[in-house]
Amino acid sequence: MKKFVNDPANFVKEMFEGIYLANKDKLKWVPEYNILYRADLPKDKVVVMQGSGSGHEPAHSMVVGPGMLDACCPGNIFAAPPMDYVYECTKLIANDKGVLHLINNYQGDRMAWDMAREMAEADGIKIGVVIIDDDVSVTNSLYTVGRRGVAGNFFVIKAVGAAAAKGKSLEELVALGEKVNKNVRSMGIALSSCTPPAKGAPIFDIGDDEIEIGIGIHGEPGRRRDKIRSASEIIEEVFTAVHDDIPFQKGDRVAIMVNGMGGTPISELYLLYGLAAKKAEAKGLTIVKNYVGNYCTSLEMQGFSLTLLKLDSEIESLLNEPAEIPIRVF
Repeated sequence: MKKFVNDPANFVKEMFEGIYLANKDKLKWVPEYNILYRADLPKDKVVVMQGSGSGHEPAHSMVVGPGMLDACCPGNIFAAPPMDYVYECTKLIANDKGVLHLINNYQGDRMAWDMAREMAEADGIKIGVVIIDDDVSVTNSLYTVGRRGVAGNFFVIKAVGAAAAKGKSLEELVALGEKVNKNVRSMGIALSSCTPPAKGAPIFDIGDDEIEIGIGIHGEPGRRRDKIRSASEIIEEVFTAVHDDIPFQKGDRVAIMVNGMGGTPISELYLLYGLAAKKAEAKGLTIVKNYVGNYCTSLEMQGFSLTLLKLDSEIESLLNEPAEIPIRVF
């Protein structure tokens, strides 16, 4: 294993410290509970928080800012945050408008967030919950009952973050988050495994001529293991699986995301986007927004996921609202 790392047990803490030191004017950091939150934390709107496992950056630790998350509290690499992380974060940012919990559908996450919510509600904090489960790959996986929450999570964050900034109520934000989740679908493909720092070895083995179809973001098995094929053939299968699941209809306005898993060159991601865009246009879909890059990764895994979101006027408007996060572009 070759990684830039000191003690693997401190990997996440040191990563968080780096994010904080690069954004001291915008973020505050609570090392004891892996909490990053807005330095300008508002008290006059519903606050939005999330935190699944680390290793998926920029999700979720790098999307705290105006118009997105107000706070995050991830766990260690590929591990749900402990209940006390969620509870302490909720208490820290809570106000009279309420706190919205965004939860990716994994068993460990559901358990930790449910216990923390019960404790916070006992303290008198008003909490709303949205569960994200956009992955069409498998019905159940190693870590969850039901579908997994993957890159479609970003559309939920963006929509509810923008709506919260506009002063929407907690109840309205829950309904909006559920609507976005209902209309977004994703599926991923892996060419390689990845190596968690604490493990020191690849999380699974895969042949040089093999791909995992429907991979999970923690290395969970997908629909099947197959031989590598052309990019066009791969997009054909992934696009069909995502498109047909709702299904989308001719004339729908959509947003498309081609998300890198951490180790795929941007050139390949744009090649895949081009193929997906032509598939969408052939189906009569109107592409309104596109996102190409690393949004929900799996450390250095080579692979990608395709996400397709059906838009209505409300969701489309919210995606166009401004947002500010720590990742800077010149």
